[in-house]
Amino acid sequence: MRLLTTTAATLLALSGAADTSYAPAGAHANRVFWGDTHLHTKLSMDASSRGNRNLGPDAAYVVARGGTVIAHNGMEARLRRPLDFLVVADHAENLGVADGLWAADPVLLATEAGKRFYGELQDLLADGPTADAVTEFIIGVARPDAQIRDERFRRSIWNHVTAMAEQYNEPGRFTAFIGYEWTSRFEDASRHRVVIFKDGASTVDRILPFSAVDSPDPEELWRFLNRYEELTGGEVLAIAHNSNLSNAREFALSNRAGQPLGLAHLRLRLRWEPLLEVTQIKGDSETNSILSPRDEFADYENWESWAVIDGWPGPVIEDRVDDPDGAVRARPAGELQYEYARSALKIGLDQQAQYGVNPFKFGLIGSTDAHSSLPAVAEDNFWGKHAIVEPYAGRITHPRYRWRMAASGYAAVWARENTREALFAAMKRKETYATTGPRMVVRFFGGWDFAPRDALVPNLAEPGYDKGVPMGGDLSAAPDGKAPTFLIGATKDPIGGNLDRVQIVKGWRDAGGGLHERVFNVALSDGRSVAADGTTPPVGSTVDTATASYTNTIGDSGLTAVWRDPDFDPQAHAFYYVRVLEIPTPRWPAYDARYFGIDEIPGNVPLVTQERAYTSPIWYTP
Repeated sequence: MRLLTTTAATLLALSGAADTSYAPAGAHANRVFWGDTHLHTKLSMDASSRGNRNLGPDAAYVVARGGTVIAHNGMEARLRRPLDFLVVADHAENLGVADGLWAADPVLLATEAGKRFYGELQDLLADGPTADAVTEFIIGVARPDAQIRDERFRRSIWNHVTAMAEQYNEPGRFTAFIGYEWTSRFEDASRHRVVIFKDGASTVDRILPFSAVDSPDPEELWRFLNRYEELTGGEVLAIAHNSNLSNAREFALSNRAGQPLGLAHLRLRLRWEPLLEVTQIKGDSETNSILSPRDEFADYENWESWAVIDGWPGPVIEDRVDDPDGAVRARPAGELQYEYARSALKIGLDQQAQYGVNPFKFGLIGSTDAHSSLPAVAEDNFWGKHAIVEPYAGRITHPRYRWRMAASGYAAVWARENTREALFAAMKRKETYATTGPRMVVRFFGGWDFAPRDALVPNLAEPGYDKGVPMGGDLSAAPDGKAPTFLIGATKDPIGGNLDRVQIVKGWRDAGGGLHERVFNVALSDGRSVAADGTTPPVGSTVDTATASYTNTIGDSGLTAVWRDPDFDPQAHAFYYVRVLEIPTPRWPAYDARYFGIDEIPGNVPLVTQERAYTSPIWYTP
């Protein structure tokens, strides 16, 4: 292993800040584009029930493109830097119904159910209800048995959604994907998917969204996606998200009846779900300290607080979810592996070795899951999950969301141009990565012949694509006597914190079927090195929580490295992904406290964070 300091030329090449920064040969990706694939507006039932009455898809696009809107708290809301692309992903289940009730939509009121719900809402409002009462009413309308199935109303809303995307889509400058969220809930598990179409309205308008009311089974959703492509000749994909709250169902290898999943199911998942949303406002799903006890950076923004407790018939975990009623539940510790990305990637290796199919061969992205129409997740410009927790002095201790909200995350996509076609193709090939908010630029290539000098060239993409495969790619059949080598480059967000380190996370399956993982520090800032026992000194901290400030007097602006796997077994299935860590910086409650003049913050509220990026893996198959 060799650690290298990034040159100014390499920083420019990594950044992709200008079209002329570098131009890889052929059709290789030469720019990174930033976006949010998971944003809700007032058309989602739960967004409307929790305060979003004013901001629809048009407002979401205005903000994503760099414009300003008036938020529900009366403040002006805007991004410091615009995004390159956006997916408005409102829930398909009763899409637009709540907004239609507030607006007395004549098409909705022409339906029997819509007319009844509208009358009930007016009666409720006449009684001067509390906000909670209105919320409960709207949530009740969202019940599966209360769905508005009238095709005329559903088509009017869907046509509005697709027309908004067409209006704001500007190839080369801003990409507005047409999409929606399929929201399956059963057995207290959240198993949601964002559906993203490559195509424009003239194609997508030929269908209506397939919702969890049609079926709560993801396999049926995948079959719908197949029918869409057969019917229209278009392209579509699905992104699974928020696995950390899936109650051990997201990556389970059995169905609701406890029966093993068949090969058809595994193949369908591999075909239709190339990406996983690994970080968002409801927490981070990379890993957990119980699953990864030797990873000092595990447990990042996990919504649950886990503690191993004594129990029968074996170790159990106490789930201390910070919910309003303080409920605590205990369940087998082994269930956690079905909720987190790293453990799922390992399970996928086992499936590949046994059956020749890896259903969890997914790339990684982040997105917001904000329901306020505001894709703003910078720690110092965080607008929360719902309109009711847009910035105000009391949101740190709000009874439902409080401080556990994570100011996260964004999707980074490597492509040649900012168009639906180019970005969609990059998502399918998994040339993507996730960040928890900062716009770090990360390159990751794997091959057999990278040399230390490759990390010194002004354009990492040239040796990267010439000698290997990018993030999301595959290596196989190791040449005799060779171990995989990896070329990695990372640069800081220009307006963010310096970099602490670059790590490679490796997972593998041994000859006996055992699944393992290890985290390697491959590039460290400030001239630090890895000790003989594998430990590294911490980068330190410059954070002043009282003033919500820090300085970039520690860390590096960029890090590059070429790393060779020292423990490679050519017969073992494996994956590798990069994790990049910033130096410590203030977390959003510290910024809230400074802005609103909050003198006392509960002692359990974290005020410091260490932002990060996760690349899509590179897989090795014997």
